[in-house]
Amino acid sequence: MSLSEGSVRSMLATNLRRARSERGLSLSELSRRSKIGKATLSQLESGTGNPTIETVFSLSRVLEVPISDLLDARPAGELTVVRAADVEVLSGEGVDLRPLQRIESGDAVVELFDQQVRAGRRQESLGHVGTEHTIVQAGRLGVRVEGHEVELGPGDYVRFDASRPHSYLALDGDVRSVLLLQYRAEQRLHLSDPALGGGPCGSER
Repeated sequence: MSLSEGSVRSMLATNLRRARSERGLSLSELSRRSKIGKATLSQLESGTGNPTIETVFSLSRVLEVPISDLLDARPAGELTVVRAADVEVLSGEGVDLRPLQRIESGDAVVELFDQQVRAGRRQESLGHVGTEHTIVQAGRLGVRVEGHEVELGPGDYVRFDASRPHSYLALDGDVRSVLLLQYRAEQRLHLSDPALGGGPCGSER
């Protein structure tokens, strides 16, 4: 997802309105379920908000859609090159994510991210749709899933049900890793359907 394809902010605004419409949720109800303020959601839908990892993953969990249905990553062509400088970073309390690609094959959808966990910081998640896969490239990463903790080094891999509460912690300096989120195709919304409309920015159903 490059800057030329539109910013994370503008794509989230469009897709959030459509996803909310598809689920038949008002801003007030989405706010209640996601624990995100109604004013913040209104700003996100109007394209003036500042989305964080925590916000996007919370919306993914409540709306039960893959992250890429909110960020609108593009499917791969015959040759796809994604330059680091062309990708916007989605930041959270302890993690910086760069969405690189969405891969669709049969009944599987995989989202590919470059992930950096900042030194000494923990990134918490209440859970979201999909199965999470992480491959550590550099550094030591602590992973906690519902109270179970493992430590990973370069080349190590972990897989878990992403709907469970989980967290990442950089144990010794920054950690560079590859994050893959795997979904079933039926978990995706058909956000390209013009019939979903979306209505005016910030409006409720």
